[in-house]
Amino acid sequence: METTSRVGAEGVPGTAGTEEVPAARRIVDGYLAAPFPWYALDEAFTGPRWLMQVGTAADGTVQHGSLGHGDEPSMRTDAGAEKQRFAAVVTVASSPVRGSGDGTGVLDATSVSSAAWLAGSGLLACTWPPQLDHSLRDDWLDQQTETAFELADDLDGSAWSVLSLPVDGAPVPFHYRESEFGWVLAGSAHGGVHIGAYGRGMSAYGLGFSVVGDITTYA
Repeated sequence: METTSRVGAEGVPGTAGTEEVPAARRIVDGYLAAPFPWYALDEAFTGPRWLMQVGTAADGTVQHGSLGHGDEPSMRTDAGAEKQRFAAVVTVASSPVRGSGDGTGVLDATSVSSAAWLAGSGLLACTWPPQLDHSLRDDWLDQQTETAFELADDLDGSAWSVLSLPVDGAPVPFHYRESEFGWVLAGSAHGGVHIGAYGRGMSAYGLGFSVVGDITTYA
């Protein structure tokens, strides 16, 4: 839904006009509406940073969102896509099973598995085998997405290892796995949130996470 702001016509008291809010501003507003802190790579990462998207419940409450770092992934199927270096950090609000804001149902609880699932599906959305025909991509994506869901639901399984990374300067254990498409990790942080991350061409072993002080600097 587009957001508009009402502003008075310049120099004409008592009149009002409608001005469309720029798309970039609407995206930032989504992040600003979140009732939880956003996490990103810490200051050790000095490359480009950018906003991705937020996920909301039926009542409009922001539940999760992602912040990008490095090269913005393209959907190219040539060899150039394999050289892209990026990492995306997913922040998920921690919450128990609860009723939806509109009273029509129940919202599932969120957990570290939620962060792992969002990170896994995020990686799949921007990578696929270069040789794959576009007509087969949907089938491939459905199959791989189901696999990512099953993996996220079994964080203690053999597909995952444990990787300790700093969050706000303190070591935190993360569930970590690699695939031919990139890597995925998930863990919890202070402030009632879970952190997921995924990337390619950028090692996860040297990463650190911290709270974003000013989300508008990502716009």
